[in-house]
Amino acid sequence: MGRMGISILIVCLYCFPFVYLSMYQDFANRSMFGYLIMIVATSLLAFFGKFFGNLIPFIIGNIVSGIVSFYFISEMAGNERWGVYFKPLTPNQLLIFVSFLNLIPQFLVMMLANKYKNKV
Repeated sequence: MGRMGISILIVCLYCFPFVYLSMYQDFANRSMFGYLIMIVATSLLAFFGKFFGNLIPFIIGNIVSGIVSFYFISEMAGNERWGVYFKPLTPNQLLIFVSFLNLIPQFLVMMLANKYKNKV
């Protein structure tokens, strides 16, 4: 599989609504485990994206994941408890906040991938 194929695969894997899943786990089970899964999964995708390709899958993937998460969060808007659970932020504000915070470990892992790639 060439670099283009790997980049497309990484973008497709990024299409999963990571932030929505994390927020839903928090809401339904009162568990922070979903946030941990999100950090690990997106960091692995960022590592492989940087190691096998470039920044394009990372950028496109995070944007698409955010859009898909926004769609699912909007679908939950009818649930009154969902709207007040994340106070003082609204679910959409938390989506943006968590998405930006999730970029930090991804950038760190991408720097690690760059160092590892230069060694090999």
